[in-house]
Amino acid sequence: MASYLQIENISKSYGPKVLFEKIGFNINEGDKIALIAPNGTGKTSLMRILAGKDKSDSGGKIMFLKDIKIAFLEQEYDFEPENSIFDQIMESSSTFTKDLDQEHLWEYERRVVKLLTGFNLNNPEQKMKELSGGEVKRVAITQMLATEAEFLIMDEPTNHLDIDAIEFLEGYLKRSRCTLFMVTHDRYFLDRVCNTVMEMDHGAIYIYKGDYQNFLEKREERIANYNAETDKVRNILRRELEWIRSTPCARTGKARYRINAFYDLKDRASQVYTQSQVNMDPMKGTTRLGTKIINCKDLSFHYGDQCYLDRFTYNFQRYEKVGIVGRNGAGKSTFLNIITGNYTPEMVCTDPEEYRKLAAESGSGSLPGLMTGVIERGESLKVGYYHQSGMSFNPQDTVLDIVNDTWLLNRFLFPHEMLNNRIEKLSGGEKRRLYLLTILMQQPNLLILDEPTNDLDIVTLNILEEYLKEFGGSLIIVSHDRHFLDKLVDHLFIFCGNGLVKDFVGSYSEYREYIKEYEAEQRSQARAKEKAEKEKAARTTQPETKEKKKKLTFKEQREMEQLEKEVEELSAEKAVLEEQLSSGTLPFDKLQAASERIGQIIELTDEKELRLLELYENL
Repeated sequence: MASYLQIENISKSYGPKVLFEKIGFNINEGDKIALIAPNGTGKTSLMRILAGKDKSDSGGKIMFLKDIKIAFLEQEYDFEPENSIFDQIMESSSTFTKDLDQEHLWEYERRVVKLLTGFNLNNPEQKMKELSGGEVKRVAITQMLATEAEFLIMDEPTNHLDIDAIEFLEGYLKRSRCTLFMVTHDRYFLDRVCNTVMEMDHGAIYIYKGDYQNFLEKREERIANYNAETDKVRNILRRELEWIRSTPCARTGKARYRINAFYDLKDRASQVYTQSQVNMDPMKGTTRLGTKIINCKDLSFHYGDQCYLDRFTYNFQRYEKVGIVGRNGAGKSTFLNIITGNYTPEMVCTDPEEYRKLAAESGSGSLPGLMTGVIERGESLKVGYYHQSGMSFNPQDTVLDIVNDTWLLNRFLFPHEMLNNRIEKLSGGEKRRLYLLTILMQQPNLLILDEPTNDLDIVTLNILEEYLKEFGGSLIIVSHDRHFLDKLVDHLFIFCGNGLVKDFVGSYSEYREYIKEYEAEQRSQARAKEKAEKEKAARTTQPETKEKKKKLTFKEQREMEQLEKEVEELSAEKAVLEEQLSSGTLPFDKLQAASERIGQIIELTDEKELRLLELYENL
């Protein structure tokens, strides 16, 4: 395999903080590598050095294979707001397209449109300023993938993407023969795309072939071996300490050498590897939670002609953990703001007549949303709301200015030497972690997390998951992280678009499996119906023959009529159950039973429709 990238002796520091020092590694053709490291340890700095946007402090070498096409995806994508999606991509990729002849340029443009469609960006003429953050990210990824570069370097490609977009990108990269080097915190994405994990730890690089679970196991072995070696050094140090104390230090070269070696041993013996952990035990207490949380009845929300919520009815329960999923722009964050009352009168109108008047007069784009229906919130409700947009910190404040509790900060991965660091010096993930701490310290009894996994490293995510599993209140999570949802939620609200919200009892993986089976069954039934119609049409167009056609017996005729009736009854029962599931009024056990019954109905319907098809063919 050809070596696509060789790195030797590169370093990066910010003031006294050393991110990495004289590291080196090699990436070969066909490698698909995920880089893992805690926030603030230099992942993005390394990516910027590779992209030529920053320099190594120690010189060193960065050597790419000559003549291979390389494409970079950074976390931020610069764009011209007035550009259309298509024009933005073509302008940004001009260095790539300038040498293409007309035929290859057309091929590139076709790839762009095909990828945009795959990412559900179906209007290439839409202006960039109208896009959500997740849609902008899809544009950036489309531009990158359309080049068909042999070597892709990606910094957090799944950040801000909805789950459909993540799964499309996941499938593309799995099928692609490209070489890949990326930073990611998405554990499912890592497992399904990558064949190697690279860890940056305490300024050094470690390579693990295999999946994420293998990485965890081998990492534990490495740490255990390191600490065992430290124990051996300590035993030697004790013997040398006895020599130092008992023997006058003669002025000989041998003695001086042994003394110097003693201090080297002493330094090594102090290097015990301890894994940082977020200890959230002090914050597990929550404000007492009453029986009423948030009750919604016939709740609707419109903005102009767009419906984001249509007659939503649900009573949130104590201690339940709800996941919310749906495409970017489907109204998930809007829903959270509505149920928590996190809006101003200028943002929301509750009078339909007044709203129609405002809509007729408005030409400035400042039209509020129209909200109708009823929301009741419990008197003892204390909401902790972690916003996707994060928290506006004063960049000159220190970590200690934000949270004046050194004990808590220490256990939330902010060691003593970081407490006086200014906010402007923190990484994106460190700012997110600090913001999360300010929310949890309030001891809410309803915790709402809007995309909490963005910018958090895998270590923090694992520990946060363990805390949330034991959280003593109700929990609502909007997230694109499938692993995070699978570990935490009891059921899902699926935002389907046009205001439709469906309730699914189970994990996200169970939901996706259900959808895949349902869609496969729909395709199978469509093919069977199409085949039956073609065969029936062929029979009716064939000339009459003397051979007598086969007809249904009286018994088969009655069977067919009974089957048609039963299929209709099953369909009606399924519709009633689906309505009950969406109502939000059923207790958990009945929700579970209704979900299981729908599965049984689908199986029974399949059997009966298959038999009906056989009878139809004999008509």
